[in-house]
Amino acid sequence: MDMTTTTRSSTGWRSWALGLVHGPSQIYFQQNVVTGLLVLVAFFIADWRMGVLALIGALGGILGGRLVRYPDSSVAAGMVSFCGTLVGAAVFAALGGDQWWSYVLAFVGGILTGPVTWLVDALFTRTALKKFQLPYTTAPFVIVATIIALSTLPLAVEAAASDLPDEPLPAFLLSLLTNVSQVVLVDNPWAGAVILLGLFIASWKVGLAALMGSLVGSLTAIVMGESWSELANGLANYSGVLTAIALAVTFLKSSAGSWFYALPWIVVTAVVTVLFHRLDLDTYTWPYILTTWVALIVAFYASGLKRP
Repeated sequence: MDMTTTTRSSTGWRSWALGLVHGPSQIYFQQNVVTGLLVLVAFFIADWRMGVLALIGALGGILGGRLVRYPDSSVAAGMVSFCGTLVGAAVFAALGGDQWWSYVLAFVGGILTGPVTWLVDALFTRTALKKFQLPYTTAPFVIVATIIALSTLPLAVEAAASDLPDEPLPAFLLSLLTNVSQVVLVDNPWAGAVILLGLFIASWKVGLAALMGSLVGSLTAIVMGESWSELANGLANYSGVLTAIALAVTFLKSSAGSWFYALPWIVVTAVVTVLFHRLDLDTYTWPYILTTWVALIVAFYASGLKRP
């Protein structure tokens, strides 16, 4: 083995290691080691098996990304592992972690996010849509997770009963944290607090945007008559957390305009979430994805809103 091969090998392993940590942070659009580690901690707070499945999904995502020739830089940045991380978490949410097939599905599902990411990315970069600069974001995750959920219905396990209170005030206050944690399919306020800390460590603007999305989304869900139990466990509007971060500080240049622009779209996200629930559809992060894509297309034609 010559020096060039050795260097490439060490670069590859370093990229994979960084990808495992940056992947969880990229779920919230951040490339930050501490944030990524805290998101991983949140999985383990929920259940150690969920944490293991998330890591297995991330590994699969890295392998899938490399199979479709995403470069080491994308691997290291977590751009090919964050969807795999979510797939692993979704497998736990649907099937639990007691059976061996859960771990196989997490890995295979993670691998599948690679080609699916390539296809969605190609749709937005090699067609007439490229002028809008739409991100593939978590779309590969929801596509793969939906396929897994529909194809494994006989194996599905019932979700554990929530022990969170469903009285109005406690439910509302808890939702401010569980909205944050439910982005990664965890209904635990302590996990939400850990993730929120990680977001503030990455950037105070990101942490503040997450809180704004959580607050506005919960208020909208209350107005629409969502149950207090749904509110307490974060199912009413976790997608609004992502919409707020995406539009206020990530995919639009952060300004007073971008923050005000994000507000009505958080409301739209909450409405779409409630509609998904009432149609009994697998929700995942579809409300955020669909709303943000439309919002970015509208922003393309609006004056005063610029891309970073």
